[in-house]
Amino acid sequence: MADSDNSRTLPAVTRGDFHSFVAASLTSDPEPSRLLDASQDACDDDPALEVWREWCVARERLVQSCVKQQRLETKLFATVGSRLTAPEAWKAADKEIGYSEAVAAEGRAASAEGIVADTLWKTPAHSLSGATAKLHAIVSRWQPSVTSDEYPWPQLRAVIADLLKIDAEMSFHRSGLHRLAAPETRGASRDG
Repeated sequence: MADSDNSRTLPAVTRGDFHSFVAASLTSDPEPSRLLDASQDACDDDPALEVWREWCVARERLVQSCVKQQRLETKLFATVGSRLTAPEAWKAADKEIGYSEAVAAEGRAASAEGIVADTLWKTPAHSLSGATAKLHAIVSRWQPSVTSDEYPWPQLRAVIADLLKIDAEMSFHRSGLHRLAAPETRGASRDG
């Protein structure tokens, strides 16, 4: 069975989109959401960002295949019960609903995500955004939940929020927009 999602092209990601995506995964810290409109510049030409985008697609496929497998497993248990108590009924129901194929698809998705993740770890970041993307992938991949309060997850999410803030501020200053913001403040400092 061919996977039509394999031909999916990756969308262009602006720095604002990148910040939005990463901040959305940091739900326990509200600070990143205030940074989302800080810059709409295109992300730097960073190889780590390119691989991170591929990893995001692979990660989403893994999550979708995991959810499908769990849904089919629940249906199988509700229909037949345990594999040990009714092995023949389990095999027939499995074949009908495609549970074993879903397990295999989940394994393939996990393998593909792992390969892209390994490539991401080996790809040097050339920007703050690239380094933040790599850290985001690490946290997303291994934290037990997006709201986990166990060490070191809140601390790592705080570091990512700091990096997003620094990147947004640096971009803001590089773009020259800081000269347009709060002109009365600049005038007051010349008069005082």
